[in-house]
Amino acid sequence: MIAVSGTTLGAVGLGLLAVPAGAGEAPELPDVEPQSLVESVLRAEPPALSGTITVDNELGIPQLGRSSALAADSGRVYYDGEGRARLALELRGGEHTVVADGTQVWSYDSGRNSASRLHLPDAAAASPGMHDTPTDPATAAQKSLEFARETSTVTVDGTATVADRAAYELVLTPKPTEKTLLRETRIAVDAETRMPLRVSVFTHGDTEPVFSLGFSEIDFGEQPADLFTFTPPESAEVTEISPPHDDRAQAPVDDLRVVGDGWDSVMVARMSDAVRKSDGEEAGELLSNIGTRVNGDYGSGYLVKTRAATALLTDDGRIAVGAVPEQVLADALTRDGR
Repeated sequence: MIAVSGTTLGAVGLGLLAVPAGAGEAPELPDVEPQSLVESVLRAEPPALSGTITVDNELGIPQLGRSSALAADSGRVYYDGEGRARLALELRGGEHTVVADGTQVWSYDSGRNSASRLHLPDAAAASPGMHDTPTDPATAAQKSLEFARETSTVTVDGTATVADRAAYELVLTPKPTEKTLLRETRIAVDAETRMPLRVSVFTHGDTEPVFSLGFSEIDFGEQPADLFTFTPPESAEVTEISPPHDDRAQAPVDDLRVVGDGWDSVMVARMSDAVRKSDGEEAGELLSNIGTRVNGDYGSGYLVKTRAATALLTDDGRIAVGAVPEQVLADALTRDGR
């Protein structure tokens, strides 16, 4: 798996994706039923390809780190069609490269000249692929569909041209019972391959997306094998990372779970003792700068808001994150009972 943006992206990915550059005139395409289009997207297997992805971040995340995937403006994606992938993100002060060959994942930060290598467990190595990579538009769209289709109204809203490809505009709108900050997710689906080319999320009251991720250029075809190997520079500082299930003591959070389902689901976890001991003072200072002190039945802590998601971090080390208002987080912490 290439996991550049961390746990939060996986939990509230619906709130972190939107329209990229590369859109053009609406092409004429045969009509298609929404559910049929959804099923074809979920069945689609991306072929070998290379492409340029663009990012337009309007989330309003405070003090976003330069090494985060959400700090990128653009990047290049390569996929061999058989499970090996390469991602190169342009960041402030350097490039962040991630290479997955099916047995291991290299991550290299050129600005810091530091690299890490994650050895994948056998289960992950047996079935790697672009579908495991949350930083490409195809995977982001498929995961969004799997996550929200049962709690959404699904429609097809015309067509678009994305990266010079004809595409259908698939729209997921939260059902009225969903308590979410998000208004809708729009997915541009390639008419030929059924591969998603862009994903767009809008919040209530906004006419423009809050975050964009998608292809501005894409070429299908065989990719050079050497793209999917990586050797760090001799001068680089290299860290070896054990598979998560083999070394839970190093995990930043414990007992991760999801409360609720659909658009208003909330990720709840407890910060690990190791993180609280090593980073507690620094984290507290950061939270006091970017968060607001709050209290409730769950206790007290800090609330951090963006335009598409909210996070609640309690003084006793609990964390709740979702694309939801503050009260939904508070209710989730109370229901979770930890």
